[in-house]
Amino acid sequence: MAKAPPLISFLLFSAAVLLTFPAAISSIGVNYGTLGNLPPPTQVANFLKTQTSIDSVKIFNVDPNILRAFAGTGISVVVTVPNGDIPALANGMQARRWVSANILPFHPQTKIKYISVGNEILLTGDNNTISKLLPAMRTINSALVRVGVRDVKVTTAHSLNIIAYDLHGAPSRGRFRPVWEKNILASILAFHRQTKSPFMVNPYPYFGFDPKNVNFAIFRSPYKAVRDPFTRKIYTNMYDALMDSTYSAMKALGYGDVNIVVGETGWPSACDAPWCSPANAAWFNLNIIRRAQGQGTPLMPKRRFETYIFGLFNEESKPGPTAERNWGLFRSDFSPVYDVGLLRGGGRGHPAPALPAPSTAGGKWCVAKSGATNAQLQANIDWVCSQGGVDCKPIQAGGSCFNPSSLRMHASFVMNAYFQKNGRSDGSCHFSGTGVVVRSNPSDGACKF
Repeated sequence: MAKAPPLISFLLFSAAVLLTFPAAISSIGVNYGTLGNLPPPTQVANFLKTQTSIDSVKIFNVDPNILRAFAGTGISVVVTVPNGDIPALANGMQARRWVSANILPFHPQTKIKYISVGNEILLTGDNNTISKLLPAMRTINSALVRVGVRDVKVTTAHSLNIIAYDLHGAPSRGRFRPVWEKNILASILAFHRQTKSPFMVNPYPYFGFDPKNVNFAIFRSPYKAVRDPFTRKIYTNMYDALMDSTYSAMKALGYGDVNIVVGETGWPSACDAPWCSPANAAWFNLNIIRRAQGQGTPLMPKRRFETYIFGLFNEESKPGPTAERNWGLFRSDFSPVYDVGLLRGGGRGHPAPALPAPSTAGGKWCVAKSGATNAQLQANIDWVCSQGGVDCKPIQAGGSCFNPSSLRMHASFVMNAYFQKNGRSDGSCHFSGTGVVVRSNPSDGACKF
């Protein structure tokens, strides 16, 4: 995961798209990190196979326990060569030994799909490792071919800091940084074309957005459409701009035909700033899933992007700021942090497993802030009622909370229902800064909160 924002000027606008929940999630991948008190790999593999539509995982090592756990599940696995191992693997004999030790004992019983040779190597600034990256990719690929393994492809994951600053602020003018463009990335792209392997990128709007324009990063409305002056394409969100900038950089080198895989992307459900909440994380990832299903981008319409959301679990042992421990779709007990339709059982998946009922002692409720606009209140209602698991009938005509017919009351009712459903954690009352936790019961007559 990148720690520094990509220097791309067009990331400083505010926008979002209106999202319809996908009727069915056909396939999506996740990054499976293990820094925390998490369930054993066998339980994780069984959960993903039997209770979700997640069909692929990406791990940050070659942990044999994880690889054994996914044997026979039909779930494909992306393994990662640790960054520190890359220089040695530029040697052909070492690469053959690595493949014999880490791939052959597990594949094909475990469907290893890709080997990512390191993670965001160019971002490290380690010139020795950078110089050995492509040689290691070649020797590992040769080692696979030598033993007859042709269905495991070799790639490497890139931070989007590889994209240079563009004075025009136009995705169609996206270019790789000159220091890496022809000496390194052109050769890596040639390798991908030759071996029919994908160019893997980690597009994280979270690490490069303007705090004054959060909506552009998280697909929220209202939005200000951004027009590329060269293509006249309209951009309503930062993710599409990042992807099209990458495509343009590849095309400028003559490799626009190489497939792109999204190795990591996501949004944290909590951080040390107001733009992180379960609602914002869910909205972001719902839009990412939509693009993975074939919506595409302005320059790549209807194109499907194999995508690995970061991440599977909240990793409670990760160091650093609060966000680092709150990227997960699920908690360690397999309960969802929020619902994005990945649980099996109908197009929307089962509602989130019930959390322990909150105590009535020391009650807490979530209501709309007095300064929230009508547009924000309506957006909160639309989002909560699209999630499933919250009954919005009481605010409809004839419902117990329809009267008083106040948008603020209706929004407060559904915001509180979401808040209570998610264990009354303060983060689940954020709603992009429009919710507030109160200690006095806001119930009004027959409308019970």
